[in-house]
Amino acid sequence: MTPGMWRSLGERSAVWPGRNWPLGATWSPESTNFAVHAPNATAMWLCLFDDGPGEGERRFELTERSLGISHGALPGVAPGTRYGFRADGPDEPEAGLRFDADRVLLDPYALATAGDVHTARSVVVDGSFDWSGETPMRRRWRDTVIYELHVKGFTKLHDRIPEELRGTYAGLGHPVVTEYLQDLGVSAVELLPIHQFFSEPALTARGSVNYWGYNPISYFAPDAAYSSSGDRGGQVREFKQMVKDLHAAGIEVILDVVYNHTAEAGRDGPTYSFRGLDDRGFYRRVPPGADGAYDDTYWDVTGCGNTVNTEDPLALRLILDSLRYWVTEMHVDGFRFDLMSALTRTAGPEAIRVDMACKLLVAIGQDPVLRHVKLIAEPWDTSMDGYLVGGMPPPWVEWNDQYRDTIRDYWRGQTPGMHAVATRLAGSSDLYADDGRSAYNSVNFVTAHDGFTVRDLVSYDRKHNEANGEDNRDGTDNNRSWNHGVEGETDDPAIVALRRRQAANLMATLCLSNGVPMLTAGDERGRTQRGNNNAYCQDNEISWIDWRADDAWLDVYEVTRAALRLRREHPALRQRHWFEGRPTIVGGPKDLAWLHPSGREMTSADWHDTGLHTVGMFLSGKPLRAPGPCGEQQLDSSFLAWFHAGPAEVEVLLPDNDWVANGCVVLSTDASLPIGTEVVVGTELRMGARSVVVLRES
Repeated sequence: MTPGMWRSLGERSAVWPGRNWPLGATWSPESTNFAVHAPNATAMWLCLFDDGPGEGERRFELTERSLGISHGALPGVAPGTRYGFRADGPDEPEAGLRFDADRVLLDPYALATAGDVHTARSVVVDGSFDWSGETPMRRRWRDTVIYELHVKGFTKLHDRIPEELRGTYAGLGHPVVTEYLQDLGVSAVELLPIHQFFSEPALTARGSVNYWGYNPISYFAPDAAYSSSGDRGGQVREFKQMVKDLHAAGIEVILDVVYNHTAEAGRDGPTYSFRGLDDRGFYRRVPPGADGAYDDTYWDVTGCGNTVNTEDPLALRLILDSLRYWVTEMHVDGFRFDLMSALTRTAGPEAIRVDMACKLLVAIGQDPVLRHVKLIAEPWDTSMDGYLVGGMPPPWVEWNDQYRDTIRDYWRGQTPGMHAVATRLAGSSDLYADDGRSAYNSVNFVTAHDGFTVRDLVSYDRKHNEANGEDNRDGTDNNRSWNHGVEGETDDPAIVALRRRQAANLMATLCLSNGVPMLTAGDERGRTQRGNNNAYCQDNEISWIDWRADDAWLDVYEVTRAALRLRREHPALRQRHWFEGRPTIVGGPKDLAWLHPSGREMTSADWHDTGLHTVGMFLSGKPLRAPGPCGEQQLDSSFLAWFHAGPAEVEVLLPDNDWVANGCVVLSTDASLPIGTEVVVGTELRMGARSVVVLRES
């Protein structure tokens, strides 16, 4: 594209040619390079905005254009300057072209965003930061314990954090938080979306907001609402400092990323950025009709009005550039991909199908940066054919909702036999072993941000989402919960005690199962959402963690903490190979044995006995099957964990054997069997109703 014609000799252009890479605004002391992709635009203006009354705007036409990218460099632009783009071109919605030069558009590659949904502008950022030689931890999956949390909700009510830092990145990096996480025993935080997002118009119209943040508008900018340092680039520095502080405490940072859709919703939704620059390329459309004609109908498998088209080269590039930016510049350790199935779609003549050889998966798998970070898939979308649990390729790990459902059913007494329970406890080999993956490919969880908390799981039979303003229609009805006799909170001491024991059972089971445990923030201390199982629009005390001790279930905290300590200190409880049910050494015990309460090994009939609610899980530590890092044989204690979901006491026989003579209780949810209780093989152990007891050999 020819930039124009000089009018006289000696003339100087206000906008330097710059270059078409990298996309976005790249600041240097000499000049700031701007580059934006809009292949069908006929003209592009860079707009700089002044502070003060009236927000003065200065426009600079970007006349240089190559490969569909308009670009130019401008001297004298200071970090913190707000900017945007105006794109002109055809306004032909039926052809997927929606240009409007009267609209200021956000830069898809902006590193920061200032203002709210009505005043939002992109921000020029100086990305320099002193990382002091920090290197990635690269913690192994089998040593990982994930803690899912919301940046704001985790510290908003914390009275030991300075008030001005509560609910911010700085608050999350505060020593009070890092010390709590260290004491609990988690190794990684998984942050609900922190990409800059906007609330849906329907929510703001009724005075609400999208609290969870699953409505992104920028894939590079940390959301300014969580910044105590302002929105002119301070949010970038503050996020980096938070990561540095968490890393110093030995805690990795995983981001929940939403690349499957944007805040622009359906084709009649608001235009903030992508739609005004490359609507036709960035968003998927339904397949062409029989005549092959273009159809502008948005193809929506996210439930949010649009689906990002990862087959489009520039949309794919944006996602990959964003991921690499968060790893290399922001030092995060991994990602959890929301609705991953939506991103794996490949369009054919009649359908848009899931494709495990799609461009995005292949590109990430080949990328020298991304293939070495933690990659977690939420392996489904809103369609029936998008359910991929057990189907993601290596090196991906997956949220395992089958673990969640099985363990919930077991502790509420709704399990048709113990076979499925044992399979989930041992790492879900039915889902991951057949294609060479390991047990750590299963991210085990009993709750997540969407759904009941653990406390509500044992306190409510039904959802109570009236506060959401949708007449309780939203949220799942498949909660697999049990209120234990009374719906909601109660003062009945027997019911409260049973609920707290059941919560402890769920947390202990999660922490001791083979795979990667994921805890939801606050579950370990009895956080409640008052029966709301879809608190996506509750930016208030319903969602925020209450740090007061008077209503906290601190007994559940102690059980969770003890279980995670056992897991951390004993490699027998976090092995990297599948159990084989045979000895690891000649003449030794099986690496894994399942025991009937009578003391014998479980039989085929036992596994399908619908009246059986008790099973023992024996794990041998002498030796472990896997060698150590230098090929050495690894020795550990052996463990016997009893899980009893029955409504009455049960006597379990500790079988006589040639390998373990005696032991002691190291974790218990049964008050009659406290930690330290000595046990001898060949004797019976009386377990209280609905309890977990873990024995370690002495």
